[in-house]
Amino acid sequence: MRIGELSERTGTPRRLLRYYEEQGLILPDRCANGYRAYDERLVDRVLQIRGLLDAGLPTRIIKQILPCLDKPRLIHFSDATPEMIATLEDERDRMTRRIECLTHNRDAISEYLDAV
Repeated sequence: MRIGELSERTGTPRRLLRYYEEQGLILPDRCANGYRAYDERLVDRVLQIRGLLDAGLPTRIIKQILPCLDKPRLIHFSDATPEMIATLEDERDRMTRRIECLTHNRDAISEYLDAV
């Protein structure tokens, strides 16, 4: 598929898809005429990337963990460094704090809506 179709199917602007490519997060094939050709599997990959970005992970971390997301039950980094593990633990803890804050805010809004 071409970039326009991938953009439409994922709700991701073309410019952002090109950025993902520059960052090495997606790797489209190239046709003989130089156009990008996106495989069907990249629809799910782009949605994964967007979800991880929405969760607050930077692209440099996403690039490291994407290979593991293809096989979610077989996550293993053969070359995981102590620094990488510490970074992932920090990101996980930061996400947990964010989830707790969002949950608190959601509950407060629900209480307000129940009262009015």
